[in-house]
Amino acid sequence: MEENDTLETKGLSRRQVITGAGVLAAGAAVGRLTAWPSVASASGGSTEKWPWPYVKLDPTVTAELAYNEWYRLFCGGAVISSVFSQLREKVGEPYKSFPIDSFVYMEGGVVGWGTICGSNNGAALVANMITGPRIAGGEAGHHMSSDMLEWYSNASMPVFVPKTPKINPDQIPHTVSESPLCHVSVGRWMKEANKPIGSPERKDRCARVAASVAFHLVEMLNAWKDGKYEPASSWSPVGDFGINAQQNCTACHGSDVPTPPMAKKS
Repeated sequence: MEENDTLETKGLSRRQVITGAGVLAAGAAVGRLTAWPSVASASGGSTEKWPWPYVKLDPTVTAELAYNEWYRLFCGGAVISSVFSQLREKVGEPYKSFPIDSFVYMEGGVVGWGTICGSNNGAALVANMITGPRIAGGEAGHHMSSDMLEWYSNASMPVFVPKTPKINPDQIPHTVSESPLCHVSVGRWMKEANKPIGSPERKDRCARVAASVAFHLVEMLNAWKDGKYEPASSWSPVGDFGINAQQNCTACHGSDVPTPPMAKKS
């Protein structure tokens, strides 16, 4: 893979699309992480085993799975299913017992409330299950989650183009959300595309965003498996502002609140 065929952490390079025939790897520095403990003590004195077994997956195959699963489980569930369904076959337990479908609630920024994009939410769950959470003595899952949020916010979404798209790619414009939140990401795309929330184009856009996130997630997990993952995110809200929050609210709130396109009444 050539150096120019990479996704920039601040958006996309001149090659803006990942196709089934070729992949664009997300740019990341190379480093080695310390070993994770196999057992973490949870609150109440019980123990939980971390991390879960992982074998490297094909990012393109994973993205295709996520794209199609979106139409069943929507954003967060699709990302989780795209990774865990493969690991059920390749590893077995504990993935076979994991209730993937229960995470359909991540749809629409958590049951339609427009908070964190379900794709980001699902990616964070997968990363922490596989690498071990912070309470297990490691930081990889935490950093991968932060890296995903920053990459998602700056990338020209959607990145991934499925082999057999349900909607012509020419009908799916690309937008930069500058936020990991569902209502900002979707709202800015709706304004650019002039399509309502229930349109086939908006649905396919979100399916492709889930696929894009799944692709990037597996890239990070594969690097971690090889001992080559190094955190890339520079975001530190508490250190910079003294509170857990984004600081770009006025980009669309206040006098600049966008009016979403509405579906035509029959």
